[in-house]
Amino acid sequence: MISNQVLQSIVEGLKGISRIDLCVSDVEGKILASTFDDAETREFAIIAFADSPADSQVVNGYQFFKVFDEQQLELILLVKGNNDDAYMVGRMAAFQLQNLLVAYKERYDKDNFIKNLLLDNLLLVDIYNRAKKLHIETAVRRVVFIIETKNERDNNALETVRGLFASNKSRDFVTAVDEKNIIMVKELKMSDGYEEMEQVARTVLDMLNTEAMISARVAYGTIINEIKEVSRSYKEAKMALDVGKIFYSGKNIIAYANLGIGRLIYQLPMPLCRMFIKEIFDNRSPDDFDDETLTTIYKFFENNLNVSETARQLYIHRNTLVYRLDKIQKATGLDLRVFEDAITFKIALMVVRYMKYMESIEY
Repeated sequence: MISNQVLQSIVEGLKGISRIDLCVSDVEGKILASTFDDAETREFAIIAFADSPADSQVVNGYQFFKVFDEQQLELILLVKGNNDDAYMVGRMAAFQLQNLLVAYKERYDKDNFIKNLLLDNLLLVDIYNRAKKLHIETAVRRVVFIIETKNERDNNALETVRGLFASNKSRDFVTAVDEKNIIMVKELKMSDGYEEMEQVARTVLDMLNTEAMISARVAYGTIINEIKEVSRSYKEAKMALDVGKIFYSGKNIIAYANLGIGRLIYQLPMPLCRMFIKEIFDNRSPDDFDDETLTTIYKFFENNLNVSETARQLYIHRNTLVYRLDKIQKATGLDLRVFEDAITFKIALMVVRYMKYMESIEY
C-alpha cells in the first residue's frame, strides 16, 4: 500500500500546480492525506459515496472520485470545487493514484519474490517462471549485501538505502527479511569486482551516517551469475556478518571472501571445540591470563612474532618481553616464538572467542 507520506507529497504537489485543494481517504472515510484542514468533516459523505454505484460525484461543492486497483475500490479522492478545472484536476489525480497503486503492487510482488528467493522458499522452476513474469533478468551478475542497524525495524534506514539504490530505473532490490537487517540484491556490471563491492558498502555506511544518522555494519557474499544462486550469496553474507561480530568486531565492512580462518572455526561443532581446548590447555583456557599478558600476546602476533618490534611498541625492555613469553611457555607448554606453537595458540584464542559467542546467543 502507498504510504501516507507519499500520498501527502502527491496532493501537495498537485495543489502547487493547480491551486486546487485535494484530499485522499480510504474507503472507510479515514483521511490519509489532505491539503485542507477540515477534511475529517467529510467522513460520512466519503462513506456514502464509497457505497454508491457512481465512480464520481459532486456533493456540496466537493467532487468525489473512486480509485480502483483491478476493480477493487482502494481510495477515495476529494477535490474542492465544482467547476470544470476542479473536475479535470480530479480526473488526473485519480489516474495518477491508480497508476501508483499498480506500481506499488508490482514492487510488492517483486519484493515478495526476492524474499522467497533469499530464503530458499521457491522451487527451481518457480524461480524462472516468476522472474519472467516480473520481468527480472535471470542470467546477470549479482551480489547480496546485508546491512545491519543497531535499532530494530528502522524504516528510516530501509528507505534511505532504497532511495540510494532501488530507484525506478535501477535493477537492484532492497528488502528486509527480519526486523534488524536490510538486504540488498545488487546487479553488477561485467567489469565490477570486489573492489567495487567494497566501495558500495562504504557508500551505504556513509549515506546512513550522514543522511539518517544511523551507524551500521555491512557484509556481502560472493558474486553470482544466475538468479538461482542469490540465496547462496545471501547465506554467505549472513555468515560474514556473524563471523565479523566474533573475530573482526573492529570492522564495519566484512566480505565473505576475506573471512580467512574465522570461516572454518565458525563451522566447527561445539563438542569439537571443547575437545580441542582441553587437548591443548587441559582444564585451562588461553584467555585466562591477565590483561597485561593478553596484550603482550596480541601485540606479539600483530608484529609477526618479532620480539624487538613488539618490545618497542609495548615500551618495555626486550628481556622483559622474553620473560613474559617464557612465563606463557611454562603455563601452557607453547613457545610463542616458535611458529607452530604460535599458530596453535592463535587458533585456540579464536576458538574460545567463538565458543563464548555461541554460548551468549544460546542464553
